[in-house]
Amino acid sequence: MAEKNFSSVTEFLLITFTDFPEWSLPLFLLFLFIYLITLSGNLGMIILIRMDHWLHTPMYFLLSQLSFMDICYSSVTVPQMMAILLEHGAVLSYTRCAAQFFLFTFFGSIDCYLLAIMAYDRYVAVCQPLLYVTIMTQKTLLSFVAGAYIVCLFSALVQTVSAFTLSFCGTNEIDFIFCDFPPLLKLTCGDSYTQEVVIIVFTIFVIPACMVVILVPYLFIIMAVMRISSAGGRAKTFSTCASHLTTVSLFFGTLIFMYLRDNSGQSSQEDQVVSVFYTTVIPMLNPLIYSLRNRVVKEALRKILNKAKLS
Repeated sequence: MAEKNFSSVTEFLLITFTDFPEWSLPLFLLFLFIYLITLSGNLGMIILIRMDHWLHTPMYFLLSQLSFMDICYSSVTVPQMMAILLEHGAVLSYTRCAAQFFLFTFFGSIDCYLLAIMAYDRYVAVCQPLLYVTIMTQKTLLSFVAGAYIVCLFSALVQTVSAFTLSFCGTNEIDFIFCDFPPLLKLTCGDSYTQEVVIIVFTIFVIPACMVVILVPYLFIIMAVMRISSAGGRAKTFSTCASHLTTVSLFFGTLIFMYLRDNSGQSSQEDQVVSVFYTTVIPMLNPLIYSLRNRVVKEALRKILNKAKLS
């Protein structure tokens, strides 16, 4: 097989789902339904937080940022998945493929960092409640979020440049739902060690680093909760973290399975199912988790609906 430089590759062909053409329409309708729920749920959460002054707190500011990122994150992949189903495949130029890889990496990384910042916010609220207002100031919050955006922008840029300086040869078919590094790696020829090391190093600065930032505050939160004498007090205190813990478990669980495991002998179908879950299902579930498991959000939603009925 002759080796080809990446500059000679003009397009990639996404062929996932094409083995089962009879499922194209049902899957298209399912993804369309999920995408509409994702957009309406996350947009509704953002509007609700802006409209209710009781939700103008650091926790809900971060939640509104997470909802916005989920809209962007889902929009990078889901419309393309629907196009693949309708057209039985999708052709992407390498420039568009690189742009998708960059945006997906950027928005996904921001999600990780926002969840880490939210863990720190819960730590301060539970372990240092009297200092919460002085620690989690608007300036501090904006600095955290701006820092996350800058770090993730740099990380996504480095990973994209590393991934798309690989040499590709042979088939240009990607049996995956979008341009991601694991399926792209299967198309490479020649030495890819340097690029793989660079991407692994920057991935470590996102997934494992954010997991440490999340786990350490929760260890202190658990210790603080265990010191509360009454069972009701422990349950009430820990309930403030329940929604965040649920989101973290779902999101990081799928990312660990996809990116921090041995890729040898991995199943393409298995990867596709997992990727659909973290790109499509989780962004839809986040606003539902925070609305159904959060008394303050439910009360704010009830007030907005009552005002709408009266008007």
